[in-house]
Amino acid sequence: MSVLKSVLGALFGVQSDKQRQHDFSQGKAWKFILVGIIMVTLFVLAIAALVSAIT
Repeated sequence: MSVLKSVLGALFGVQSDKQRQHDFSQGKAWKFILVGIIMVTLFVLAIAALVSAIT
């Protein structure tokens, strides 16, 4: 859950420097990469669905 919170904070640009340092020192990189890829994919699909619904 903390990985998801960190990734969302980073995606929206609201992650604190303290949290970022904690993530790099405590977290495993592959978890952040995997959750980041999933979140970006979901975001792109949501935008595509929204555009498709509007047009």
